[in-house]
Amino acid sequence: MSKITFICGIAAGPLFVLSFLIQGAVRNGYDPLRHPVSSLALGDHGWAQSATFLVAGALTTVFAAGLRRNLRPGPGTPWGPSLVGMWALGLVGAGLFTADPVSGYPAGSPDLLPAYGSTQAALHDAASLVAFVAILGACVVFARRFAADNRRGWALYSTATAVVVLVTLGLSNAAFAQSPDLVALGGLFQRIMIVAAWAWLTLLARDIHGHSERSELR
Repeated sequence: MSKITFICGIAAGPLFVLSFLIQGAVRNGYDPLRHPVSSLALGDHGWAQSATFLVAGALTTVFAAGLRRNLRPGPGTPWGPSLVGMWALGLVGAGLFTADPVSGYPAGSPDLLPAYGSTQAALHDAASLVAFVAILGACVVFARRFAADNRRGWALYSTATAVVVLVTLGLSNAAFAQSPDLVALGGLFQRIMIVAAWAWLTLLARDIHGHSERSELR
């Protein structure tokens, strides 16, 4: 794996997470425990989160292309990189289209619109769903691959990440749909999901790069 591909794979996740953490901490009226990351793209400084989606998506696209070229044949060889690429494209879509207000942010907006306020919001949600389903699928595909290679630690980690993404995706969606018992923690559930997904992908990039370098030394 080339150095540029490796850097892109390593940098995308930390950049994305650091960006939304900083934005969420300084944005007036924004509650990171309650509100989704996508809501940071609304308002006067929304360009920052939109740019974060686009940059992280572009970096991950480079990584996915490198992954396809460098991943040795085995279980999930075509599907793993493709799913990582779908995650990247979902991020780009989420950056190109902004979501509707939800859970009372920005201030003065309703908790939940009765229908999509625009086609743009519907496209944002569709892109986001594609991204999360894709990264969940990538975790499953690589778990199978690692199990076949008898790398049990990575197989278990990949499986656990898939479970975390699935569970927190369901919880955050219910919260943003204004479930009374969950709505106050929708942002937290989503952040757990996002951090878990990015951590897995970042460590995967590091692991595959390390194996690639060791192979070149032989």
